[in-house]
Amino acid sequence: MSDHNCEKCAFRAKYDNNPKSFLGKLWRWHANWCPGWKSHMRSLTNTDRINIAKKYNMKKYM
Repeated sequence: MSDHNCEKCAFRAKYDNNPKSFLGKLWRWHANWCPGWKSHMRSLTNTDRINIAKKYNMKKYM
Protein backbone atom coordinates (compact mmCIF):
# COMPACT_ATOMS: atom_id res chain seq x y z
CA MET A 1 0.00 0.00 0.00
CA SER A 2 2.37 2.67 -1.21
CA ASP A 3 -0.25 5.27 -2.12
CA HIS A 4 -2.14 6.85 0.73
CA ASN A 5 -5.29 8.85 0.11
CA CYS A 6 -5.33 10.04 3.70
CA GLU A 7 -4.23 13.55 2.72
CA LYS A 8 -7.28 13.85 0.41
CA CYS A 9 -9.74 11.80 2.50
CA ALA A 10 -13.24 13.29 2.37
CA PHE A 11 -13.98 12.10 5.91
CA ARG A 12 -10.80 13.72 7.20
CA ALA A 13 -11.83 16.96 5.51
CA LYS A 14 -15.22 16.74 7.24
CA TYR A 15 -13.43 16.41 10.57
CA ASP A 16 -11.15 19.36 9.77
CA ASN A 17 -14.15 21.53 8.84
CA ASN A 18 -16.38 20.49 11.73
CA PRO A 19 -15.02 17.97 14.26
CA LYS A 20 -18.38 17.75 16.01
CA SER A 21 -20.29 16.70 12.89
CA PHE A 22 -21.43 13.09 12.53
CA LEU A 23 -19.05 12.41 9.63
CA GLY A 24 -16.21 14.14 11.46
CA LYS A 25 -16.75 11.94 14.50
CA LEU A 26 -17.02 8.91 12.24
CA TRP A 27 -13.61 9.68 10.69
CA ARG A 28 -11.99 10.17 14.10
CA TRP A 29 -13.37 6.82 15.30
CA HIS A 30 -12.32 5.15 12.04
CA ALA A 31 -8.76 6.57 12.18
CA ASN A 32 -8.14 4.69 15.44
CA TRP A 33 -8.13 1.32 13.68
CA CYS A 34 -7.80 2.08 9.95
CA PRO A 35 -4.86 0.12 8.45
CA GLY A 36 -4.42 2.78 5.75
CA TRP A 37 -4.14 5.55 8.35
CA LYS A 38 -1.63 3.51 10.36
CA SER A 39 0.45 2.94 7.25
CA HIS A 40 0.19 6.61 6.34
CA MET A 41 1.36 7.68 9.79
CA ARG A 42 4.31 5.26 9.64
CA SER A 43 5.35 6.70 6.27
CA LEU A 44 5.66 10.26 7.63
CA THR A 45 8.76 11.83 9.10
CA ASN A 46 8.84 12.00 12.90
CA THR A 47 8.14 15.72 12.89
CA ASP A 48 5.14 15.42 10.54
CA ARG A 49 3.78 12.40 12.42
CA ILE A 50 3.99 14.19 15.77
CA ASN A 51 2.36 17.35 14.38
CA ILE A 52 -0.55 15.36 12.96
CA ALA A 53 -0.85 13.32 16.15
CA LYS A 54 -1.09 16.54 18.16
CA LYS A 55 -3.64 18.03 15.77
CA TYR A 56 -5.92 14.99 16.08
CA ASN A 57 -5.02 14.12 19.70
CA MET A 58 -3.72 10.66 18.79
CA LYS A 59 -1.42 9.77 21.66
CA LYS A 60 -0.31 6.44 20.21
CA TYR A 61 1.50 8.27 17.38
CA MET A 62 3.29 10.83 19.56
